[in-house]
Amino acid sequence: MGRIVVPVHIRNPLEAGKEMLCDALVDTGAGGLVLPAAWRDRLSPFAKSRRVKLETADQRIIDGEICGPVEVQIEGFDPVFNEVTFVHAEPHDGAYEPLLGYILLEQSRAAVDLVGHRLVPVKAFDLKAIRGVHR
Repeated sequence: MGRIVVPVHIRNPLEAGKEMLCDALVDTGAGGLVLPAAWRDRLSPFAKSRRVKLETADQRIIDGEICGPVEVQIEGFDPVFNEVTFVHAEPHDGAYEPLLGYILLEQSRAAVDLVGHRLVPVKAFDLKAIRGVHR
Protein backbone atom coordinates (compact mmCIF):
# COMPACT_ATOMS: atom_id res chain seq x y z
CA MET A 1 0.00 0.00 0.00
CA GLY A 2 1.27 3.49 -0.81
CA ARG A 3 1.29 6.33 1.67
CA ILE A 4 -2.00 8.09 2.20
CA VAL A 5 -1.76 11.37 4.10
CA VAL A 6 -4.91 13.37 4.81
CA PRO A 7 -5.71 16.69 6.52
CA VAL A 8 -7.39 16.18 9.90
CA HIS A 9 -9.06 18.84 12.04
CA ILE A 10 -9.04 18.05 15.77
CA ARG A 11 -11.05 20.05 18.31
CA ASN A 12 -11.64 19.84 22.04
CA PRO A 13 -15.44 20.34 22.20
CA LEU A 14 -15.27 21.35 25.87
CA GLU A 15 -12.64 24.09 25.52
CA ALA A 16 -13.26 26.98 23.12
CA GLY A 17 -10.34 27.68 20.83
CA LYS A 18 -8.52 24.42 21.56
CA GLU A 19 -8.19 22.98 18.07
CA MET A 20 -5.62 22.17 15.42
CA LEU A 21 -5.20 21.05 11.85
CA CYS A 22 -2.55 18.51 10.86
CA ASP A 23 -1.73 16.00 8.16
CA ALA A 24 -2.02 12.40 9.35
CA LEU A 25 -0.75 9.17 7.84
CA VAL A 26 -3.55 6.65 7.30
CA ASP A 27 -2.45 3.53 9.21
CA THR A 28 -4.97 0.68 9.17
CA GLY A 29 -2.78 -1.12 11.72
CA ALA A 30 -3.44 1.62 14.26
CA GLY A 31 -6.68 1.89 16.20
CA GLY A 32 -7.35 5.55 16.72
CA LEU A 33 -5.71 8.91 16.27
CA VAL A 34 -2.12 9.03 17.54
CA LEU A 35 -0.45 12.41 18.06
CA PRO A 36 2.93 13.42 19.48
CA ALA A 37 2.87 14.31 23.19
CA ALA A 38 4.50 17.63 22.24
CA TRP A 39 1.12 18.72 20.80
CA ARG A 40 -0.97 17.85 23.89
CA ASP A 41 -1.16 21.44 25.18
CA ARG A 42 -2.73 22.60 21.90
CA LEU A 43 -5.89 20.66 22.82
CA SER A 44 -5.86 20.39 26.63
CA PRO A 45 -7.35 20.41 29.20
CA PHE A 46 -9.38 17.24 28.67
CA ALA A 47 -12.40 15.91 30.54
CA LYS A 48 -10.82 12.45 30.80
CA SER A 49 -7.28 11.13 30.60
CA ARG A 50 -5.66 7.79 31.32
CA ARG A 51 -2.15 6.37 31.02
CA VAL A 52 -1.77 3.20 28.95
CA LYS A 53 0.88 0.82 27.65
CA LEU A 54 1.00 0.57 23.86
CA GLU A 55 2.63 -1.96 21.54
CA THR A 56 4.38 -0.53 18.48
CA ALA A 57 4.64 -2.15 15.05
CA ASP A 58 8.11 -3.43 15.98
CA GLN A 59 6.66 -4.93 19.19
CA ARG A 60 8.17 -2.43 21.62
CA ILE A 61 6.03 -1.45 24.61
CA ILE A 62 5.78 2.32 25.14
CA ASP A 63 3.81 4.63 27.41
CA GLY A 64 0.94 6.71 26.10
CA GLU A 65 -1.91 8.86 27.30
CA ILE A 66 -5.46 8.57 25.97
CA CYS A 67 -7.44 11.81 26.29
CA GLY A 68 -10.88 12.97 25.34
CA PRO A 69 -13.35 13.67 24.17
CA VAL A 70 -12.20 15.22 20.92
CA GLU A 71 -14.00 15.96 17.69
CA VAL A 72 -12.08 14.66 14.68
CA GLN A 73 -12.87 15.57 11.09
CA ILE A 74 -11.01 13.99 8.21
CA GLU A 75 -11.13 16.44 5.30
CA GLY A 76 -14.14 15.63 3.11
CA PHE A 77 -15.87 13.47 5.74
CA ASP A 78 -18.29 14.03 8.60
CA PRO A 79 -16.85 14.94 12.03
CA VAL A 80 -16.91 12.24 14.72
CA PHE A 81 -16.26 12.14 18.45
CA ASN A 82 -13.56 9.91 19.90
CA GLU A 83 -10.32 10.07 21.89
CA VAL A 84 -6.75 10.86 20.97
CA THR A 85 -3.64 8.96 22.05
CA PHE A 86 -0.52 10.98 22.81
CA VAL A 87 2.90 9.33 22.63
CA HIS A 88 6.43 10.62 23.00
CA ALA A 89 7.83 10.86 19.50
CA GLU A 90 10.81 12.39 17.79
CA PRO A 91 10.28 14.53 14.71
CA HIS A 92 11.58 13.07 11.45
CA ASP A 93 13.21 15.69 9.23
CA GLY A 94 11.80 18.34 11.55
CA ALA A 95 8.20 17.12 11.38
CA TYR A 96 5.97 14.74 13.33
CA GLU A 97 3.85 12.11 11.62
CA PRO A 98 0.47 11.64 13.33
CA LEU A 99 -1.34 8.35 12.65
CA LEU A 100 -5.00 7.97 11.69
CA GLY A 101 -6.27 4.47 12.50
CA TYR A 102 -9.09 2.22 11.40
CA ILE A 103 -11.58 3.08 14.17
CA LEU A 104 -11.78 6.71 13.08
CA LEU A 105 -11.87 5.68 9.43
CA GLU A 106 -14.89 3.46 10.12
CA GLN A 107 -16.62 6.09 12.25
CA SER A 108 -16.10 8.66 9.49
CA ARG A 109 -17.33 6.22 6.81
CA ALA A 110 -13.99 6.45 5.01
CA ALA A 111 -12.51 3.49 3.14
CA VAL A 112 -8.97 3.10 1.82
CA ASP A 113 -8.72 3.05 -1.98
CA LEU A 114 -5.54 1.00 -2.50
CA VAL A 115 -5.36 1.71 -6.22
CA GLY A 116 -5.94 5.47 -6.04
CA HIS A 117 -4.01 5.92 -2.76
CA ARG A 118 -6.80 7.95 -1.20
CA LEU A 119 -9.80 7.75 1.09
CA VAL A 120 -13.23 7.26 -0.45
CA PRO A 121 -16.68 7.55 1.14
CA VAL A 122 -18.57 4.45 2.23
CA LYS A 123 -22.31 4.62 1.49
CA ALA A 124 -23.48 3.06 4.75
CA PHE A 125 -22.19 1.75 8.06
CA ASP A 126 -21.53 -2.00 8.16
CA LEU A 127 -24.03 -3.79 10.46
CA LYS A 128 -23.53 -7.32 9.11
CA ALA A 129 -22.38 -8.62 12.48
CA ILE A 130 -25.52 -7.47 14.30
CA ARG A 131 -28.26 -10.11 14.44
CA GLY A 132 -31.93 -9.29 14.44
CA VAL A 133 -31.70 -6.08 12.45
CA HIS A 134 -34.55 -5.79 9.96
CA ARG A 135 -35.56 -3.25 7.33
